Amino acid sequence: MLVRLIYVSRAVDPDTTHAIESIIASARQYNPRNGITGILCYGGGIFLQAIEGGRSAVNRLYKTIVNDPRHRDVELLLYEEITERRFGSWTMGQVNLSKLNTSIVLKYAERPEFDPYAVSGKVSLALLEELMATASIVGRV
Repeated sequence: MLVRLIYVSRAVDPDTTHAIESIIASARQYNPRNGITGILCYGGGIFLQAIEGGRSAVNRLYKTIVNDPRHRDVELLLYEEITERRFGSWTMGQVNLSKLNTSIVLKYAERPEFDPYAVSGKVSLALLEELMATASIVGRV
């Protein structure tokens, strides 16, 4: 059974460059072996991530993420059973939220600064789908 999980968290270190590189490197090594695909967005010290795969594999990964010392304030935004993947082409795509076009952000948020803590998981998923459709996601592997 396939599931999709979306969570948001805050970076412990305000300079997220090292954390992002480390997370992406780990994901690209771990995810293919475990049938996991997804996307990681970051900006302003916030991570927004969608993970897709088998229920057990996604649950195990999320447990690891919750206990990861690079994150704090981890909140589950969406968890749903799915019939197909939306991010199946990415072992872990990435987007810098601080570089998003403000018109895209305003489509989904009250202000031009996207805050995943202030919107629903469905809104976050819609933004991720738009980023995919507009080729704003990098790191296809």
